Amino acid sequence: MKISHCRLLKKIQLRLLEFFVLEVTARSAADILGIQPNSAALFYRKIREVTAYHLEQESHEIFDDVVELGESYFGGVRKGKPGRGAAGKVAVFGILKRGGKVYTKVVGDTKSETLLYHHPHLKMTLAVQSSRIMNI
Repeated sequence: MKISHCRLLKKIQLRLLEFFVLEVTARSAADILGIQPNSAALFYRKIREVTAYHLEQESHEIFDDVVELGESYFGGVRKGKPGRGAAGKVAVFGILKRGGKVYTKVVGDTKSETLLYHHPHLKMTLAVQSSRIMNI
Protein backbone atom coordinates (compact mmCIF):
# COMPACT_ATOMS: atom_id res chain seq x y z
CA MET A 1 0.00 0.00 0.00
CA LYS A 2 1.20 3.48 -0.79
CA ILE A 3 -0.13 7.02 -0.83
CA SER A 4 -2.07 7.58 -4.04
CA HIS A 5 -4.34 10.22 -5.55
CA CYS A 6 -2.39 13.03 -3.93
CA ARG A 7 -2.27 16.30 -5.84
CA LEU A 8 0.43 17.84 -3.68
CA LEU A 9 3.86 18.30 -5.23
CA LYS A 10 6.40 15.61 -4.29
CA LYS A 11 8.51 18.28 -2.61
CA ILE A 12 5.56 19.27 -0.40
CA GLN A 13 4.78 15.61 0.32
CA LEU A 14 8.35 14.99 1.47
CA ARG A 15 8.27 18.08 3.70
CA LEU A 16 4.94 16.97 5.20
CA LEU A 17 6.39 13.53 5.86
CA GLU A 18 9.35 15.18 7.56
CA PHE A 19 7.02 17.30 9.72
CA PHE A 20 4.94 14.21 10.53
CA VAL A 21 8.02 12.39 11.81
CA LEU A 22 9.00 15.44 13.86
CA GLU A 23 5.47 15.44 15.40
CA VAL A 24 4.56 18.86 14.01
CA THR A 25 0.78 19.27 13.84
CA ALA A 26 -0.85 19.25 10.41
CA ARG A 27 -2.10 22.80 10.91
CA SER A 28 1.37 24.12 11.78
CA ALA A 29 2.93 22.24 8.86
CA ALA A 30 0.32 23.72 6.52
CA ASP A 31 1.08 27.24 7.78
CA ILE A 32 4.82 26.74 7.26
CA LEU A 33 4.39 25.26 3.77
CA GLY A 34 1.66 27.67 2.67
CA ILE A 35 -0.95 25.01 1.89
CA GLN A 36 -4.50 24.45 3.08
CA PRO A 37 -4.76 22.90 6.56
CA ASN A 38 -7.22 20.30 5.29
CA SER A 39 -4.68 19.17 2.67
CA ALA A 40 -2.05 18.65 5.35
CA ALA A 41 -4.52 16.85 7.63
CA LEU A 42 -5.58 14.55 4.78
CA PHE A 43 -1.95 13.75 3.97
CA TYR A 44 -1.23 13.02 7.65
CA ARG A 45 -4.23 10.66 7.69
CA LYS A 46 -2.91 8.88 4.61
CA ILE A 47 0.49 8.47 6.30
CA ARG A 48 -1.22 6.91 9.32
CA GLU A 49 -3.25 4.55 7.12
CA VAL A 50 -0.16 3.36 5.23
CA THR A 51 1.73 2.91 8.49
CA ALA A 52 -1.14 0.94 10.04
CA TYR A 53 -1.39 -1.27 6.94
CA HIS A 54 2.30 -2.17 7.00
CA LEU A 55 2.29 -2.77 10.76
CA GLU A 56 -0.73 -5.06 10.34
CA GLN A 57 1.20 -7.03 7.70
CA GLU A 58 4.16 -7.38 10.06
CA SER A 59 1.96 -8.42 12.99
CA HIS A 60 1.59 -11.95 11.63
CA GLU A 61 5.28 -12.69 12.24
CA ILE A 62 4.83 -11.99 15.96
CA PHE A 63 3.25 -15.38 16.58
CA ASP A 64 6.15 -17.56 15.46
CA ASP A 65 7.88 -17.56 18.87
CA VAL A 66 7.20 -17.03 22.59
CA VAL A 67 4.95 -14.01 23.18
CA GLU A 68 3.68 -12.11 26.21
CA LEU A 69 0.15 -10.74 26.35
CA GLY A 70 -1.29 -7.93 28.40
CA GLU A 71 -3.75 -5.10 28.56
CA SER A 72 -3.56 -1.59 29.91
CA TYR A 73 -5.79 1.44 30.25
CA PHE A 74 -4.92 4.91 29.01
CA GLY A 75 -6.48 8.34 29.19
CA GLY A 76 -9.41 9.27 31.33
CA VAL A 77 -11.17 12.58 31.57
CA ARG A 78 -10.85 13.12 35.27
CA LYS A 79 -8.73 12.06 38.19
CA GLY A 80 -10.17 9.51 40.51
CA LYS A 81 -10.64 5.80 40.53
CA PRO A 82 -7.58 4.08 39.00
CA GLY A 83 -7.62 1.03 36.73
CA ARG A 84 -10.56 -0.52 34.94
CA GLY A 85 -13.32 1.42 36.65
CA ALA A 86 -12.14 4.93 35.83
CA ALA A 87 -14.36 6.92 33.50
CA GLY A 88 -13.10 7.62 30.00
CA LYS A 89 -10.25 5.12 30.00
CA VAL A 90 -9.33 3.35 26.76
CA ALA A 91 -8.41 -0.33 26.89
CA VAL A 92 -5.34 -1.33 24.86
CA PHE A 93 -4.34 -4.95 24.26
CA GLY A 94 -0.71 -5.75 23.51
CA ILE A 95 1.42 -8.65 22.36
CA LEU A 96 5.18 -8.58 22.92
CA LYS A 97 7.46 -10.96 21.09
CA ARG A 98 10.50 -11.54 23.29
CA GLY A 99 13.47 -9.74 21.83
CA GLY A 100 11.24 -8.42 19.07
CA LYS A 101 8.36 -6.13 18.30
CA VAL A 102 5.24 -5.04 20.14
CA TYR A 103 1.78 -5.20 18.54
CA THR A 104 -0.98 -3.12 20.16
CA LYS A 105 -4.65 -2.59 19.39
CA VAL A 106 -7.34 -0.46 21.01
CA VAL A 107 -10.18 -2.74 22.10
CA GLY A 108 -13.67 -2.09 23.41
CA ASP A 109 -13.13 -4.24 26.48
CA THR A 110 -10.68 -6.83 27.72
CA LYS A 111 -12.96 -9.84 27.83
CA SER A 112 -11.38 -12.95 26.35
CA GLU A 113 -14.07 -13.21 23.64
CA THR A 114 -13.27 -9.67 22.45
CA LEU A 115 -9.52 -10.23 22.42
CA LEU A 116 -9.81 -13.53 20.56
CA TYR A 117 -12.17 -11.94 18.04
CA HIS A 118 -9.60 -9.24 17.22
CA HIS A 119 -6.80 -11.81 16.98
CA PRO A 120 -8.05 -15.11 15.48
CA HIS A 121 -4.46 -16.30 15.08
CA LEU A 122 -4.04 -15.83 18.83
CA LYS A 123 -6.96 -18.21 19.43
CA MET A 124 -5.26 -20.90 17.38
CA THR A 125 -1.91 -20.28 19.10
CA LEU A 126 -3.49 -20.50 22.56
CA ALA A 127 -5.26 -23.74 21.61
CA VAL A 128 -1.95 -25.28 20.52
CA GLN A 129 -0.22 -24.08 23.69
CA SER A 130 -3.08 -25.41 25.86
CA SER A 131 -2.87 -28.84 24.25
CA ARG A 132 0.91 -28.92 24.83
CA ILE A 133 0.41 -28.06 28.50
CA MET A 134 -2.28 -30.76 28.86
CA ASN A 135 0.01 -33.39 27.29
CA ILE A 136 2.93 -32.71 29.66
